[in-house]
Order: sequence, then C-alpha cells, then structure tokens
Amino acid sequence: MKLQLLPSTFDPEGRASPEQRLSCYVIDDRVAIDAGSLGLAATDRQRDTVRDIIISHTHIDHVASLPIFIDDLFATLTEPVRIHATEEIIELLERDVFNWRVYPRFADLSNVRTRVMEYVPFRVGEPFGVAHLSVTAVPVNHVVPTVGMIVSDGRTTIAYGADTAETELFWQLVNSAPRLDALIIEASFPNSMGELAQVSKHLTPRSVGTELKKLEHESPDIFAVHLKPAYRDTLIAELDALGITRLQVMEPGREYKW
Repeated sequence: MKLQLLPSTFDPEGRASPEQRLSCYVIDDRVAIDAGSLGLAATDRQRDTVRDIIISHTHIDHVASLPIFIDDLFATLTEPVRIHATEEIIELLERDVFNWRVYPRFADLSNVRTRVMEYVPFRVGEPFGVAHLSVTAVPVNHVVPTVGMIVSDGRTTIAYGADTAETELFWQLVNSAPRLDALIIEASFPNSMGELAQVSKHLTPRSVGTELKKLEHESPDIFAVHLKPAYRDTLIAELDALGITRLQVMEPGREYKW
C-alpha cells in the first residue's frame, strides 16, 4: 500500500511545504480520504485515477477543494466521482457545500458521458468496499459528525483517526483488526492550549500519549497529523518528548509504502 498526505502549499521552488493546513490522504493513487487539498495538490496521475473519496467530516480543511476537483474534471469524466460518507455527512455536504450557493449540486449534473458525482452512503461499524480497499468506519469525538476508520487492501492495514478528542469506539475498532501497519492520529494544539483543544474536541501531545496507551498492536508506524502551523515547532518538541517508538510527524508530499 502507498499512502501520501497531499501538500497544502508549495514553496517558490515547487517543493511541498511542511505545514499542513488542509487534510487529504491518497492511497495507491486511487482513493482519497478527505479532500482538503485534493483539487489543489493532486498530481496529473492522481487526477486521472482518483474517483473514490471517503469523507470523514465536513469541516472546511477536509473538504475545501472537493468542489474544485470535480469542477476541473467535469468535462472529461467517463465515470462519476464517488463520495463515500455516512448519510448524515452527505446531508451536510448537500446543505452547506453543494447547494447552488456555495457550489453547484454536482450530484444532479452530467456531462455528455456520465453523471459527474454520486454519493455512496455507508453505515458505521459495517465494512464496505472502496475500489480495491475494505473500509470500516466508526464515530469519533468531534464537534461535528465525524468518523475514523481502518482501511485494508488485504495485506496492509492503516487506521485514520480523523479529527477527534478522547475517543473509545475508534480504539476498539483498531484493536479488533488482525494487524495494523500504520496509525494516523491528530495532534492539533500544544499542551498549553489544552482547554481550547478540549472545547474544540482536538488532541494535544499530552492527550495523544494518553490515547496511544489504548493501542494494543505492537510496533505500527504512528503518524501525527493536523498540527496547527502556528504551533508546529512546539508540537513537534512535545511529541518528541513523549518518547514513543515509531511516532513521527507525517510529511506532506512524501510517499509512505508498506
């Protein structure tokens, strides 16, 4: 399995900036988890091959460029872009994004070959297929309806915690998996901002350490993501201070393989 966190921005030389302002993870150049930067940073190959997008929740940093991605492909699509989400999240996308005010309701539109977008609802706790992957999602603890998930291609399994504060169902799902190769966990605010993290339902490095004590699998790669750019250096230092083996900050643009 190949996994890439798409960059949010690039420097003048075209290199990916380390700061993560938008969230989008592409698996095997075929499936995206969230779409914050998909319409801005996807490679030409990814634009040609990504037709399945799983949405964890509707906060703007996770869906910002989803309409742009579909809009750019509108005339050339030979199959719809499939949006996999819970019914609740689909309702929010239709109400707040694809509503003819912020952007057209693409689920109602076609080019000369195909509908350009379609929703594929899934139920939490029940495995479902997305392209070559098997996915199971469960609710996590955020301020809007949000799901974390495990994703497997039959050989490699990764877990994506999405945006969340302390949570339980996600860890039950992760620990029930026969194997775990990689875990993606958020770390949004430094320890000194624990009260804000609690109110906004995010994690600090301290609470990341607490949450990771719930993990029963041994030695998966653990990636910290969603570091607020204004606090990035502090967050990295506090994460390093945890002394957790295999915990690292995920690098935008880098391809990770298992």
